[in-house]
Amino acid sequence: MPHATNGDIHIRYEIEGEGPPLVLHHGSFASGADWRDLGYAEELRHENQLILIDARGHGASYKPHDSAAYAMARRVSDVIAVLDDLKITSANFFGYSMGGWIGFGLARHAPTRFHSLILGGAHPFAENLQGFRDILSGGMVEFISTVKQVYGPFITPGILARHEENDLEALLALSQDRSDFSEVLPMMTMPCLLFVGEDDPRLNAVQECTHNIPGATFFSLPGCDHAAGLARHDLVLPHVTAFLKKVGRC
Repeated sequence: MPHATNGDIHIRYEIEGEGPPLVLHHGSFASGADWRDLGYAEELRHENQLILIDARGHGASYKPHDSAAYAMARRVSDVIAVLDDLKITSANFFGYSMGGWIGFGLARHAPTRFHSLILGGAHPFAENLQGFRDILSGGMVEFISTVKQVYGPFITPGILARHEENDLEALLALSQDRSDFSEVLPMMTMPCLLFVGEDDPRLNAVQECTHNIPGATFFSLPGCDHAAGLARHDLVLPHVTAFLKKVGRC
């Protein structure tokens, strides 16, 4: 499977479908293959060239144990390294949770490389991730128990197996508190689609982002918490596909 090289870090990715390039970026503790398990790849590959990335620290990508390796600029440069490896100058981007947070980082550090951004369950405001660190410090048994609880009925055998293969020391290193870089919001002039579950604790922050991004489009998902905000692809995909048709080719 292809890898892009970014310094001494190898980032694994997969390509699926044909059309304008669309980067799919997963959330914390997940991997690129989750987009298949949750029903997104099957729908989106018909009109897009999907680029499913395993972020550093996840999946089959390198997993450094130094928290400094997970600075936003380095995470952004991983995505750019994949685009460069594919000789793609401009792409659309769809990220959820941590992937959406990295999407805001792309808008800050590499805005000319992205034609549009779809950002779910994420914001660029400061956030304390002590809860993540507490779960990870409890070891693999506690971690998997929490994963099952969070995903609930949406968990698949593939998602569970990939979580069981995680490197908890790497996940601890990447689960540092996030600093505020919301100054990027008014500079996000590319087409942007933001969404969030109405039972997601990030609801108010995502709505605030929408008010500060010029021309941004927003939708919310009734009855959905953070996990369901991605897992309910039947609710999300109609908005995503309509948005991608509207923004046109890269």
